[in-house]
Amino acid sequence: MFFYLSKILWFFAQPSNLLMVVVALSACALYGRHVRLARRFLVVSTLILLFFGMGPGGIWLLISLENRFPQLAADFPEPTGIVVLGGGVDEVISSARNTAELSPAGTRMTASAALARRYPHARLVFTGGSGSLLGGDVSEAEVARRIYVGMGIPADRLTLEQKSRNTWENAVMTRDLVKPRPGEVWLLVTSAFHMPRSMGIFRKAGFEVVPCPVDYTTRGWWQDYVRPSLDTAQGLRRLDVGVREWIGLIAYYLSGKTTALFPSP
Repeated sequence: MFFYLSKILWFFAQPSNLLMVVVALSACALYGRHVRLARRFLVVSTLILLFFGMGPGGIWLLISLENRFPQLAADFPEPTGIVVLGGGVDEVISSARNTAELSPAGTRMTASAALARRYPHARLVFTGGSGSLLGGDVSEAEVARRIYVGMGIPADRLTLEQKSRNTWENAVMTRDLVKPRPGEVWLLVTSAFHMPRSMGIFRKAGFEVVPCPVDYTTRGWWQDYVRPSLDTAQGLRRLDVGVREWIGLIAYYLSGKTTALFPSP
């Protein structure tokens, strides 16, 4: 139920979708000769576009998330295993084209493959079923297997969990699959903006992991707070991602699926 509610509610709460609704309402107001109301709608939509599309608004939402957990040290000793969260592949396009395609968060895949080569004895675990509301013909895990094997990682090194649909299920089902033992060290690979929520969820599930954030979207410098966006579409994407992640932190905390509102190292 939590999975379906989150998908449905997010469709209506996604800022870019709401922006289109505001623009449509302004057009309806103009058609109905409600000029003052139309002007208000247009002002709101213009300000959102300027601040989040062309301005630093999206970066403001993401930078604190991405700076929350440090990168993995270069001299970190070989771990027991590497857990990679789904989201780095596009199972819908992969299924339609009968290929293996990365998503915008594809760095999760390339970075984890690099870690697998860096730690040749570590177990590589990918967790991800289908994140679409109606499911799909191919799971993320199956697409991930094709990508890893194509990059030269032996299939017998891979452990695939392909039933989970969100981060909570990632943590619980992966924990039950690998059965981590006391003293073992497991890395968690996911996008930097997603790491705070992921760490809180894995801690709540009783699966202790070491954060390995990848897929950064900001430079992490103070200049980012005033740096304009030269790509309006990218700015709006940051807005959608940032709002979704902050809503996710709140929702998972209120539902008891994470240890803290804003988990820290």
